[in-house]
Amino acid sequence: MATTTKPLLLGGAWRETGQTREVRSPYNNELLARFSVAARGDVEEAIASASRAAAEMRELPRHTLAESLRRMADGLGSRAEEFARTIALEAGKPIKTARAEVERALMTFTYASEEARRFAGEVVPLDGQSTGAGRTGWTERFPRGVVFGITPFNFPLNLVAHKVAPALASRNAIIVKPSPRTPLTALLLGEVFLESGLPASALQVVPMEVETIDTVLEDERVAMISFTGSAEVGWLLRERAARKTVALELGGNAPVIVDETADLNYAVGRTALSAFAYAGQVCISAQRVLVHESIAEEFTGKFVEKAAQLRAGDPLDEATEISNMIDEAAARRAEDWINEAVAAGARLLCGGRREGSLLEATVLADVHSEMRVCSEEVFAPVATLQTFGDFEEALTEANNTRYGLQAGVFTRDMARALRAFGALDFGGVIVNDSPTFRVDNMPYGGVKLSGAGREGIRYAMEEMTEPRLIVIDPQH
Repeated sequence: MATTTKPLLLGGAWRETGQTREVRSPYNNELLARFSVAARGDVEEAIASASRAAAEMRELPRHTLAESLRRMADGLGSRAEEFARTIALEAGKPIKTARAEVERALMTFTYASEEARRFAGEVVPLDGQSTGAGRTGWTERFPRGVVFGITPFNFPLNLVAHKVAPALASRNAIIVKPSPRTPLTALLLGEVFLESGLPASALQVVPMEVETIDTVLEDERVAMISFTGSAEVGWLLRERAARKTVALELGGNAPVIVDETADLNYAVGRTALSAFAYAGQVCISAQRVLVHESIAEEFTGKFVEKAAQLRAGDPLDEATEISNMIDEAAARRAEDWINEAVAAGARLLCGGRREGSLLEATVLADVHSEMRVCSEEVFAPVATLQTFGDFEEALTEANNTRYGLQAGVFTRDMARALRAFGALDFGGVIVNDSPTFRVDNMPYGGVKLSGAGREGIRYAMEEMTEPRLIVIDPQH
């Protein structure tokens, strides 16, 4: 990849600005490219362009939206390997995992195309009261207008897609601020968008400094903020954008419960993949593993063996299984938390060593809820093991967190599965799979510190629109 300066996408055109930043490989620190960063005036121009595009989008028929989103899905498919390599290089994601992300993004736009054809309001039965007899009413969903999307580094394509696709499908315009660590993939998506046939300013990809976001927060033309990132930043953003609609997809420290009836080998494999894939840099990575005491020894042995066998290396190498973390600071923070837990009595079963931004897959036992590796989101290839004797005890410990994104439960007991669904205070309960399971049309989001609102195409479209009611009395 040539170390050229990548322009931002503003008002339907590519523009270089006076300020640039670098994108470097998390694997070897190679300079991949430079990219333009928007100044305050550029952001103001982007908002004005988005506002005009929103007015155009509002008038488009459903079939036009659907066909344009289908073209975006096709564009992703035709350039799939280019996208995958870009993700692997700038995010350090193993190439096989990067390809899976591209496939998911393709489905995200496919779902959006389908939802664009049928997304609508509902008939309201007004004659449930005597005063409504003879009247007819229904709702329609109207776009909010301009959406501002802030996206993280860990899924530089599909988490951008989860803001762009529903925004466009519901007739909004959207400005995306991609992560400064991984802007190249989002800019590549901008190229695909320009071939869609939609108004040219309906999607703008505008990297900017954090300080410049104030311009967006203060501008009343921006109706909605959709943020994916850390809980600390997300809740602060919501406070500062109090008069806007704000959707937050934040972090977690996902629990996995494995009871004595579970398929042990399957549970080990799925939990290990969940804990260590992409170096644990996934909001729903398995972090706290709770295993029934009768199977704990066997589970632990197999789980540690899986972790120790993971192969690290170049993200473009087809054999690479575990990646470097996004930067050395992130790896050092996780290493500090591991050492802190060990000093407080935790037992290190494997891993724990760091070389630059590469942290070994790490398993800790004898942990307790006050340790940060349990109480906070570690966002690294670190899993903790705890045992339980009673299923209710496991549910209580799983809920012992300020977060609530997704939880996994491995059991063959249907009564326990349903009990877990009712008792676990999480946005999603995944039975007989890890908490990392996600398909792109399902509602996705958390409770407590983990967020507000839901993604998943139709659910995000509901967040991005307002219902409007019409009532007609045909007799007068």
